[in-house]
Amino acid sequence: MFKPSHVVKSALIALAGLGLSTAALATNLVEGQHYEVIDPAVETRVDADRIEVTEAFWYGCPHCNNLQSAAKAWYETLDEDVEVIHLPATMGGDWNTHAAVYYAAEELGILEAVHADIFHAIHEEGRSLTASDDIAAFFSDYGVSEDEARQALDAFGVKAKVNQAHARMRAMQLMGVPALIVDGRYRVTPSSAGSLENMPQIADALVDRVRQQRAE
Repeated sequence: MFKPSHVVKSALIALAGLGLSTAALATNLVEGQHYEVIDPAVETRVDADRIEVTEAFWYGCPHCNNLQSAAKAWYETLDEDVEVIHLPATMGGDWNTHAAVYYAAEELGILEAVHADIFHAIHEEGRSLTASDDIAAFFSDYGVSEDEARQALDAFGVKAKVNQAHARMRAMQLMGVPALIVDGRYRVTPSSAGSLENMPQIADALVDRVRQQRAE
């Protein structure tokens, strides 16, 4: 949905060529070119001394799938004051079904084990994972029964979390995915970052900007 901007890409290459640190990059980012401001800001859900990074995604989105490698590598470098939250996007149909898959896996305690595998199953194995029976069969490989999986998918708590995700997505003014939202204030998309690969770099600089702002 998002198309990389050659202007932004050139700007990032120029910044990298100057050998700028993350802190220096944070001061060189330009609103409307590298990121977008969410106004009003969205209330974060982490402790006050931590910085929230939200990854908005849809399991069926090929761009979200392609972002996973770069995003995971970045998450592993983050300091302890940063907390990553995943937000399954809800735009109706299969999007909502996959959001329920995410929260059902969380409810069953198997989310960490299945998250990457769901992307793999959809994009590498051609499995849609939209029918309850297919989802239940998939989950059964992770130590839960198919009946438990079906119950989780239909649970009131899971449905409530899908609705909450939809409200949060609207508050973040998300028109597509993937997106990285820093501190409920800064939104980074493939378009604003110039490419999928640049998204973690821009988001990391924004995390550093938040640190600087809090220290002032």
